[in-house]
Amino acid sequence: MSLIILLVFVAIAIFFMGVRIVRPTHRGLVEFLGKYQGFALAGFHWIIPILQKLYLVNVTEQMVDAEPQEIITFDNLNARVDAQVYFKVISDEESVKSSQYNVFSYQYQIVNLARTTLRNIIGTLTLKSANSERGKINDELHNTLKSETANWGIEIVRTELKEIDPPKDVQETMNKVVKAENEKISAIDYATATETVADGQKRAEIKKAEGIKQARILEAEGEAEAIKLVNEAAEHYFVGNAQVLRKLEAVEKSLVNNAKIVIPANTELVNVIGEMAGFLPLKKEKEGK
Repeated sequence: MSLIILLVFVAIAIFFMGVRIVRPTHRGLVEFLGKYQGFALAGFHWIIPILQKLYLVNVTEQMVDAEPQEIITFDNLNARVDAQVYFKVISDEESVKSSQYNVFSYQYQIVNLARTTLRNIIGTLTLKSANSERGKINDELHNTLKSETANWGIEIVRTELKEIDPPKDVQETMNKVVKAENEKISAIDYATATETVADGQKRAEIKKAEGIKQARILEAEGEAEAIKLVNEAAEHYFVGNAQVLRKLEAVEKSLVNNAKIVIPANTELVNVIGEMAGFLPLKKEKEGK
């Protein structure tokens, strides 16, 4: 009886020892005495302890850092370069098998391959072009990794150039250049704004001068028109006496402030004034009478 109970406990222990649970984020490879035997999908699995082994493989997207490294650019500058590679193991059976049997530690291999590829790419570029052509570098790095890892059962999702830092002295020089460029742009903007204000004031003064000019022209035209009308009226009512009328107007203006005007006798203007006042000037008696 005790032997049966012992066997039962041993059987239960062996059963639990062989229980394996595969999560949806993983796939499993089952080996029997070191030889591939089967593919394990997500869910419950049982293997024979000691004789069988289940190796789990993550099939979600992963990221590895290519680690910073010093790379000599085409213009002989030591640039500090770092990049990140995003990849995942393809979830079908053949791809999972390839990731385990065709390459040793694919993560380690991806890092070293990325570092080598970056040295080859950036070594043909100047520091300036490397910074301005990050998209091109990413594309070349992605295509190279995709080609080199085609039989590893993995997919290179994307690559991202993390940093391209020049040497410290070069960085300081570049910062000074950028600062000078910014100050230059600010000075140009200030000069442009000042010029715009000056142009506005100039246009305003021109408009003001044009207004004054136009007003004076209109005033002169009005005076000319008035003189014309007066002359026409004088010619109509005082035919031949337009000059006399102008003299009267001058006398009228002069007498506004009770000014005294000395008018020589026997002048035409005296006769006109007398006629307007209702009397005639006295004529001198002939001598001898």
